[in-house]
Amino acid sequence: MVGSGVSPSSPVEEQPAIGLIGMGAMGSMYAQCLSDAGWKKIYVCDLPNKYEALKTKYENTGITVLRDGHLVSRVSDFIMYSVEAEHISRVVSEYGSSTKVGAIVSGQTSVKAPEKEAFEKYLPQDVHIVSCHSLHGPSVSPAGQPLVLIKYRAPDEALTLVENILQPLGSRYVYLSYEDHDIVTANTQAVTHAAFLSMGTAWASESSYPWEHGYYVGGIETVKVNIMLRIYSNKWHVYAGLAILNPSARVQIDQYARSTTEIFKLMLARDAEGLRARIYDARTRVFGNGDGSRAPILLSEDMLNRFSLGTSTPARAPLPNSHLSLLAMVDCWARLEIQPFEHLDLAATPIFRMWIGVAEYLFRSQERLDAAIDAAVHDLAHRSDDLEFVIASRGWSQCISFGNFELYKERFMQTATFFESRFEEATKLGSAMIQAIMDSSMT
Repeated sequence: MVGSGVSPSSPVEEQPAIGLIGMGAMGSMYAQCLSDAGWKKIYVCDLPNKYEALKTKYENTGITVLRDGHLVSRVSDFIMYSVEAEHISRVVSEYGSSTKVGAIVSGQTSVKAPEKEAFEKYLPQDVHIVSCHSLHGPSVSPAGQPLVLIKYRAPDEALTLVENILQPLGSRYVYLSYEDHDIVTANTQAVTHAAFLSMGTAWASESSYPWEHGYYVGGIETVKVNIMLRIYSNKWHVYAGLAILNPSARVQIDQYARSTTEIFKLMLARDAEGLRARIYDARTRVFGNGDGSRAPILLSEDMLNRFSLGTSTPARAPLPNSHLSLLAMVDCWARLEIQPFEHLDLAATPIFRMWIGVAEYLFRSQERLDAAIDAAVHDLAHRSDDLEFVIASRGWSQCISFGNFELYKERFMQTATFFESRFEEATKLGSAMIQAIMDSSMT
């Protein structure tokens, strides 16, 4: 194995050969970042029909494009499989046997259970396994973001070498087991994505852009709309594997649909006391006594308003909103005894940070929370949207429980098609909003 103390400034002959199998958005981001940092021996491949295009793209860049994973595996000291979780078994079964003796193998899948199974089944016993997962998308700078490292079948020096290879990303290392990784990602990503997927489906079912009729403009609504659009502008498979292949995720998404439905039934029954008791109990379980020891994630509504796609006017002032999606989220966390702030400190994604932020913004203000509960019971302005949201959340839960990727894709693309004309604008605003909030949380 290459010396663990090596760095991009080491002589070329001492540097490890780094291999990337899979050059999608994340694989490309890794290859470019590592190359820019000075690692000289980087070998990459993708599907055979992408070979010529990749060769052209990386010509004269210092990144060597090879025809397939066999060639990458034979020469590389560190090999990363950057493929979707649903394909990891097939890809490792094809190329794993060519892994160089003593090499370190990693996977960049969002769900580790199938990755672990594939590595155990198809990798030779004379190679090491140190897996990883960057908890952010390719459009977010990796600097300061959590990067999970899993030392599974490897000596300490192998982990040190992986740390050194990935150091140029500037990420914050989080050390977990395969099993803990899947629990944490279910808690921080799967159910959060389900909430935004349900919002998008509900709004698309109403055949209107939510920010254009004045109901979803400013403050909390800015975060909801921008993150929803950000998710639907990404590839569907980014979210499908995380939800379908992670058993913990299925449990949480099912509970979220249950929380949504049960709260909506209290709304229909006009059971203000029952709803208030349930929501207050959830607030206590998730947010505690609100002693103010932790600085709030979100800044002022004025700051959020800078990133709004729509504009409220006196004639179109935002109407009282039940914020059903947020009431159900905190209720879901409470029912499953999830402590989101523990995950925030450990391995929060930017989207999860935003989602906790808006939940905290609502629940830690007695005035805002009581206004939401009052609107849920007495105000009908958002009732049709709330109904669509209940239907959507149950539909997504059922879709994921079926474990059918094609059904997930069809459902995702149907909503994405409705919003795609606004993706470019929303992506710019969403990225700026996330950066502003991330910057504020670091000061």
